[in-house]
Amino acid sequence: MQEFNKGFIYFICLVSAMGGLLFGYDWVVIGGAKPFYELYFGITDSVSDQGLAMTIALIGCMVGACTCGWLADKIGRKRLLIVSALVFLLTSIATGAFSTFSQFLVARFFGGIGIGIASGLSPMYIAEVAPMHIRGKLVSLNQMTIVIGILAAQIVNWQIAEPIPAAFTPADIAASWNGQMAWRWMFWAAAVPSVAFLLLAFFIPESPRWQALHGEGHSARATLERIGGTAYAEEEMQSIAAANVAAKEQAGLATLFSKPFQRVLLLGIFIAVFQQWCGTNVIFNYAQEIFQSAGYSVGDVLFNIVITGVANVLFTLVAIFTVDKLGRRKLMFIGAGGLCLIYALLGFCYFLHITGFFMIVLVVAAIACYAMTLGPCTWVLISELFPNRVRAIAVAACTFALWVGSSTLTYTFPMLNKGLGSYGTFWIYSLVCLTGLLFFLRRLPETKEKSLEQLENELIDR
Repeated sequence: MQEFNKGFIYFICLVSAMGGLLFGYDWVVIGGAKPFYELYFGITDSVSDQGLAMTIALIGCMVGACTCGWLADKIGRKRLLIVSALVFLLTSIATGAFSTFSQFLVARFFGGIGIGIASGLSPMYIAEVAPMHIRGKLVSLNQMTIVIGILAAQIVNWQIAEPIPAAFTPADIAASWNGQMAWRWMFWAAAVPSVAFLLLAFFIPESPRWQALHGEGHSARATLERIGGTAYAEEEMQSIAAANVAAKEQAGLATLFSKPFQRVLLLGIFIAVFQQWCGTNVIFNYAQEIFQSAGYSVGDVLFNIVITGVANVLFTLVAIFTVDKLGRRKLMFIGAGGLCLIYALLGFCYFLHITGFFMIVLVVAAIACYAMTLGPCTWVLISELFPNRVRAIAVAACTFALWVGSSTLTYTFPMLNKGLGSYGTFWIYSLVCLTGLLFFLRRLPETKEKSLEQLENELIDR
């Protein structure tokens, strides 16, 4: 029976997954800082400025996702992880330090670039170093660190912000600790894990598959031997060599969009966009509006948001222990079908003006369903569907599509909520999930317990 160096494997995967933790934190922290920096910068009466502050990081995410594949091929996965850690560190400090709105926007834009890079790079690196029988579990660690980052941001926001007396006016809040400093410390808190990520990234190896494709076969073999021994390294090197025989260097967009790769690329893009369009992430971005429309006060909303974060973490743990047992295909079915039913029921409750605890139960159920299925499985699938020579550029393309999906979801929710009401909005998300379920039934293959090179043989049209 093959013996693996589990300590080494988990160390390098957890270090890489710290990019996911910072991605999750930076993505959500702005929600807690929003009421305070808007008063500080004087943009409470400008809807356009408010929208720009919330979406500028998403634009940066798209830029980061676009450049991630090219940079990962050019300088390697490890070096780019170090670059992304440095970007997170500098932008977390700058965002809280700047005192003009334009400087704040610049910092958030570059922070978004860091998110865009890390969101595609971390799962790709893990997929390339992980043994196939636990690849799903290890890539899911990246999703676990994302949701831990989300929960950390929710707790940090909750703890840093001081209670606001009911008699306080907006001017009082702007002059208080919250309006002057609390929002700054919410961003600065990310500097601590950023430093840890930056330092630890120097102690992980380069991806052996990247090394093999760039003429560093000796280094690739050494890394694989450290992961699973001599026999494992020999077997993996043979598989990698066979897969690379048709291409001695990694390919670009022209190759990715050529006929042999079109089917699998469309599948990857659909999976990525569906993870956003299924609607669950609006619960994090617009939790205040959702809970208030369910009958809760602003004070109760902050605590309810933390509850959603705890559920997100707990059920991502479920995914880690089931993704390699049940498989990606079955979990994607469960996620799409489960959310379809939950959103239909949630819309029905909004339609009947039902409020209170039962609404929290439904919201938490939606997050739980997403966290154990679509959330982690999406990153697992897009990191393993593509051949070695186009993986970096393909994951970048899918990650870019995911952030386009996130942007459109975030942008359209207020309009849908205003035009159709909460019930109509969640019924639309229910129909989107039904569409995804039907697509997966027809087009989604199972990828568990298959090597990356075996998947290439099965999925690429020759």
